[in-house]
Order: sequence, then structure tokens, then C-alpha cells
Amino acid sequence: MNPSMASYLPILYFAIMAAIVPIVGLAAMSLLRPSKPTPTKLAPYECGVASPTEAFDHRFSVRYYLIAVLFVVFDVETIFLFPWAVMYHKLKLFGLVEMLVFLVILVVGYVYAWRRGALSWA
Repeated sequence: MNPSMASYLPILYFAIMAAIVPIVGLAAMSLLRPSKPTPTKLAPYECGVASPTEAFDHRFSVRYYLIAVLFVVFDVETIFLFPWAVMYHKLKLFGLVEMLVFLVILVVGYVYAWRRGALSWA
């Protein structure tokens, strides 16, 4: 195996474990938990008061979802800064220029979303 690829083995291990542990946990709990559904147990409940309406009666603006997606996109994009910061001493000027191009693209997208009004709450 290529030595540079071998350094990615711990990441592969953690990715596999991150997929297996929740699946095994959910499967084990579904086998071990008691399951006796009744209409009372299946009824929505909050603060001791029965809900006056169904959950699907409320309509949310598309803006709400747009802001959530933009937050996730810009938040995930910042994750790319960590490997760059770790390898900065090896990348030198090329890495700096490449990250500046990445950040410029990210800022242009942010300014575009801001000017289009995607980040306003109302």
C-alpha cells in the first residue's frame, strides 16, 4: 500500500465505526425495548396539555429551509480549512493561494446569498 494512502486508514476506520455503531445500537434497542403501543402512548403530548392542532397544520416559509441549508453549506465548507491548516507547513505558497481562491469563492457565494435576501428572517 502506498505510504501516503496508509495515513488515511485511521480516517477510514473512524468512518466505518461511525456508520456501524449507531446501526448496531438502534438494532439492539429495537430488539430489547418493550413495544406495547396504545392510542394514549401514540398521542402527541407536550406540557400536560393535549395539542389543539395537528403538526402538519403549520406552514413554514421556504426562507426558513433556505437559511438552514445555507448554514449547513457554509458550516461544512469551513471544515475544509482544518486539513489545510494541518498541512500548511508542507503546502507553503501553493497551499496559501489555493485556500485564498477557495475563500474568495466562499465569500462570493455568501455575498450573493446576502444580496438576494436569503439571509433575512422576515
